[in-house]
Amino acid sequence: MARAKARHILVETEAECLALKEKIEAGADFAEVARAHSLCPSGNQGGLLGEFGPGQMVEEFDKVVFSGEVGKVLGPVRTQFGYHLIEITNRTA
Repeated sequence: MARAKARHILVETEAECLALKEKIEAGADFAEVARAHSLCPSGNQGGLLGEFGPGQMVEEFDKVVFSGEVGKVLGPVRTQFGYHLIEITNRTA
């Protein structure tokens, strides 16, 4: 069964999500940005979500984590919680 490890940043608006993505792509540390801006409690751990399998996260999030490029900052991804930037740190088939 597929497994993945990821970290994310959750914010309220798409514009904020895009602005944070630009910062990270310009060299800002993902974990530091997560600590400073994420609305999710995981922000305190730099956005770390640990390891999980398909179906453990909401559908939109799941789809990106199990099909997106590992190591790249993906998003904005809209869910019922807000807008996410996602970085897949590891994935196994």
